[in-house]
Amino acid sequence: MSFASFNDFLAMGHHGLYVWSAYGICLLVLAINVAAPVLSKRRYLQEEARRLRREKSK
Repeated sequence: MSFASFNDFLAMGHHGLYVWSAYGICLLVLAINVAAPVLSKRRYLQEEARRLRREKSK
């Protein structure tokens, strides 16, 4: 598919809103799939460090 201009490329034959929102949603889901385990691991490690400090101080 060839486009005459960059604006035509962005418009995607009047389907641009659907196409670009689909790309955006896909990127958002991928970012969440990467960030969630990283944040979960960080939270787990912090909780374990707190638990160990509490046990050590008893």
